[in-house]
Amino acid sequence: MTTELRGKVGIVTGGTSGIGRDAAVLFAKAGAKVVVAGRRELEGKETIDLVRAAGGDGLFVKTDVSQAAEVHALVRKTVEKYGRLDVAFNNAGIEGNWIPIAEQSEEDWDRTIDINLKGTWLCLKHEIRQMLKQGGGGAIVNMASVAGLVGSPGAATYCASKHGVMGLTKAAALENARSGIRVNVVCPAVIETPMVERIFGEPQFRKYALGLHPIGRFGTPMEVAEAVVWMCSDRASFMTGQSLVLDGGFLSDGCRETPVSMWVPMRASQSGSCVTMWTSTAGASRRKRLMAVM
Repeated sequence: MTTELRGKVGIVTGGTSGIGRDAAVLFAKAGAKVVVAGRRELEGKETIDLVRAAGGDGLFVKTDVSQAAEVHALVRKTVEKYGRLDVAFNNAGIEGNWIPIAEQSEEDWDRTIDINLKGTWLCLKHEIRQMLKQGGGGAIVNMASVAGLVGSPGAATYCASKHGVMGLTKAAALENARSGIRVNVVCPAVIETPMVERIFGEPQFRKYALGLHPIGRFGTPMEVAEAVVWMCSDRASFMTGQSLVLDGGFLSDGCRETPVSMWVPMRASQSGSCVTMWTSTAGASRRKRLMAVM
């Protein structure tokens, strides 16, 4: 049990699985009371069970972050239960449908932007309001991606949403620095989650994706969670408006024959996705497809 967040109250959105779940548990281990938000109630309650098993205290609030009333209620219920809000990890997000711009529907665009970008904005808005009201500052970490730092063919909407989160983070940090509210963003590359296993389960595709990470492996949800806890703690008290990249060297290898992010999941949805990979051979492009159940 660590003490970085002892006595603090935190919110973790998208806390029903993966990075969000590990972050919620680590918040609890660091001494914080944790409010977990997500759309899947059963998985949310499972996360709270893990929080309590780790010796912490937690509450699940079913929340769609794209809905203003639900985000407002999330913060209100947090304060009603625990009296204040000190830290937050705005982690909720979706992939959307990864297809070329010319094939993208307006509905696809709206849904992805509503959750990934508008949802982050709504969380920031209500979290910051509460922190300003109670005084004493606070710390917020937003979830972006290496896709917020580069482009990727077929993933324009997702990239736009994550680039937007990067800009939103910087603006929020500047607006609230004098109030002691720090706002930063974390940018992972490929992390070992059930989604990644489904997409890259076949050996040849996993090998290709691993080849984009010079460190030779994917990251783990706990590695991202560890970074988030540090960013929320007083040990990062001089850090605001900054992005922390956790990518195993993904963005640093400028000598790779195939440009960064030349693999993209296509038409991702809850029912299925088609993953397309581009590889270069003597200046030509080859394209391979596989279907992966999401």
